[in-house]
Amino acid sequence: MPDLQIMIFLVIGLALIFDFINGFHDTANAIATSVSTRAISPTHAIMMTAVLNFLGALYSTGVAKTIGTDIVKSANHVDEKILIAALSGAVIWNIITWYIALPSSSSHALVGGVIGAVLVSTGVVGLNLIGIGKIVLSLILSPLVALCVGFVMMRVFYMIFGNLKPYVVNDNFMRMQLVSASLMAFSHGSNDAQKSMGIITLALLAGGYIETFDVPLIVKILAASAMAIGTASGGRRIIRTVGTKIFKLEPISGFAADLTSATVIFTATLAHLPVSTTHVVSGSIMGVGTAKRIRAVHWDVAQQMLVAWVLTIPCTAIMGAIIYKIFLLLF
Repeated sequence: MPDLQIMIFLVIGLALIFDFINGFHDTANAIATSVSTRAISPTHAIMMTAVLNFLGALYSTGVAKTIGTDIVKSANHVDEKILIAALSGAVIWNIITWYIALPSSSSHALVGGVIGAVLVSTGVVGLNLIGIGKIVLSLILSPLVALCVGFVMMRVFYMIFGNLKPYVVNDNFMRMQLVSASLMAFSHGSNDAQKSMGIITLALLAGGYIETFDVPLIVKILAASAMAIGTASGGRRIIRTVGTKIFKLEPISGFAADLTSATVIFTATLAHLPVSTTHVVSGSIMGVGTAKRIRAVHWDVAQQMLVAWVLTIPCTAIMGAIIYKIFLLLF
């Protein structure tokens, strides 16, 4: 029993570390646009986002249930060792991509880690292939939807405000960005923090600590707090890449990108679907930039993000599998 208790605490600890890293890794995307247009200072943006991430994380548990029940067939197919390996792979990948300032998806990393660890432990029989297909489809389509919505929204804004003086438009939209950035931060918390909640709850169910897949209140508070603390620690490396290197944002385009991202992410939350904040925000900025002109977007940076998008799941799956094998050898 003591060994089992140590294992469950390791899962919870790693899940909270994952949330903490997610806080300064992915949450940077929530404020990148408003910081890059100087609508708000980085320090104030980070603190505001930390609070709204915490509140968003407590909103619902639908995404947590999707993560906890749609990747594996049942709690009987996983144990603490599998989840420790999965989380370790995701955490390592997030640290690497943060260090090189590459906006990568924590969601992709977590899904890949679980898939890899389950494959080498129980085999394909342990995976819910239909559920995984739904999750992967959501992760793939969401940035494309964001790109299209961002393009349309920006074109509409150009039609409505195109004849006004630029300084008038920018001055008003700079103030409005505080609202759009707040919506973006809340929506991020409502989707991203639930992923670690799902993993922790799955571990509790697999270990017999709870009888049904219902996220305990203490798990919600812990996950929300870890993400908020991570956000407060800052993520200026990713802010520079997302906010300045894809497309030179102005207040009106920053507002359009934020509003697009918040809408797509929160819609996914309502549908209980996990999405990548990183890729949704990047897709929104690309759509907004393309509405101005295609060459305004730095497509070489977009290409680097696409590479990370494609590689994350298979790389973290390999990491999760290797770590699980090492874990077996050691223990």
